[in-house]
Amino acid sequence: MIKDNQKLLNRFHVLIDAVLIAISFLLTYYIRFESILAYRIYWLHPSNYWDDIATFSRMLFFVIPGYLISYAFCNMYGSKRSKSKRLELWNIVKANVIGLAYFTIVLVILKKSMEYMRAFFLIFFIVNTLLDYVFRLVVKAILKSMRKRGYNLKHVILVGYSRTTEKYINRILANPEWGYHIHGILDDNHKKGFAYKGIKVMDTINELPSYLETNEFDEIAITLSIDEYGKLERIVNECEKSGVHTQFIPDYNNIIPTRPYTEDYNGLPVINIRRVPLSNGWNAFIKRMMDIAGSLVCIVLFSIPMLVTAIIIKATSKGPLIFKQTRVGLHNREFSMYKFRSMEVQNEAKEKKAWTTKNDPRVTPIGRFIRKTSIDELPQLFNVLKGDMSLVGPRPERPFFVEKFKEEIPRYMIKHQVRPGITGWAQVNGYRGDTSIRLRIEHDLFYIENWTIGFDIKILFLTIFKGFVNKNAY
Repeated sequence: MIKDNQKLLNRFHVLIDAVLIAISFLLTYYIRFESILAYRIYWLHPSNYWDDIATFSRMLFFVIPGYLISYAFCNMYGSKRSKSKRLELWNIVKANVIGLAYFTIVLVILKKSMEYMRAFFLIFFIVNTLLDYVFRLVVKAILKSMRKRGYNLKHVILVGYSRTTEKYINRILANPEWGYHIHGILDDNHKKGFAYKGIKVMDTINELPSYLETNEFDEIAITLSIDEYGKLERIVNECEKSGVHTQFIPDYNNIIPTRPYTEDYNGLPVINIRRVPLSNGWNAFIKRMMDIAGSLVCIVLFSIPMLVTAIIIKATSKGPLIFKQTRVGLHNREFSMYKFRSMEVQNEAKEKKAWTTKNDPRVTPIGRFIRKTSIDELPQLFNVLKGDMSLVGPRPERPFFVEKFKEEIPRYMIKHQVRPGITGWAQVNGYRGDTSIRLRIEHDLFYIENWTIGFDIKILFLTIFKGFVNKNAY
């Protein structure tokens, strides 16, 4: 059975990890103290203080158990069926960082000198991380191949038929390397023999206990439709009595269409409909500090282009240098967004509802150029400095269009849970100007729910390389 195989595989992993740690340790000793590299590079030169390799290796009796515990703590021995390579690498890096901290404590306890250990730590970290990662990639590839051939499968039955059932089946069939075999569905609303993509309804939900008694299944996936949740408690109780692993896959995608997360209020689970990392005070503070520093640097860097643009605008057309337009920002608050004026002065009431079109006669000759190259957006650096905007975020829209889009596009208003940005995930993917509002919102929501400092930096780099020239700006 898959449960026994998983236990055996985990024991195998622990054993191999212990061997890999020992190999990494011995290889690092050689590189650090005995290799040609160690003699040629002054700061790696070996010290007479260190024992021979046999005596030095006695530390492994302390190091290996500590590292294995850190591996278990960082979830390196869980199922690898649907774990991504990126997550696998991240867990390995975390475990090795914790292991290095433990290694340091071991040296202090053993009263070893730390004078020459900095290089040893660095080399050991790199070598051990690489060996761990390569080993797991090899194991993952072998298991993937085995599962495609029908070995090492996890046997599953589904309880309840719903939209979620179909989505679950779609994903399992699309990823045979995960090693799931769905035997069938138990459902009260479809006749026996009804099938979806070859997966048949075997019986009613009342027959679940008889299927559990066979002990042939590794997992029960509850995929009830939302109007059948009254049966949920009974089904869970039956599964718990049998001891089989049970998953509950909620049928609320049309109600809560993105990834929710739960919090524990002193024993009471609370589901947050949408995960917004920037609602965390620390995350918001870090992003704000980055905005202030980044906007100041950019104002200095772009001061000459802004000065030249200002002179040309003033010399070629009548009207104010800076165009201020009301936009909707964080928490639906209105603010004045700054731009270099790129159009002839026009009636304010008409401007609020007008959308710039191709070959728009209102755009000035210099305006057409600065709109294409996004130079007209540079004054928004001062909006960032003031706190109205961020360097990265969903683009802000005018109040008239906000009122229009919030009725036409589901989840449109979610974008106002974060500060709007000069650039954003939608913009670097080509959704600027006269492009699909729905696709733009999809990208904005992805950014809002997956925000990290690294993601912001990635968007800024993409903006530099492909985001300034806007083919959809008129």
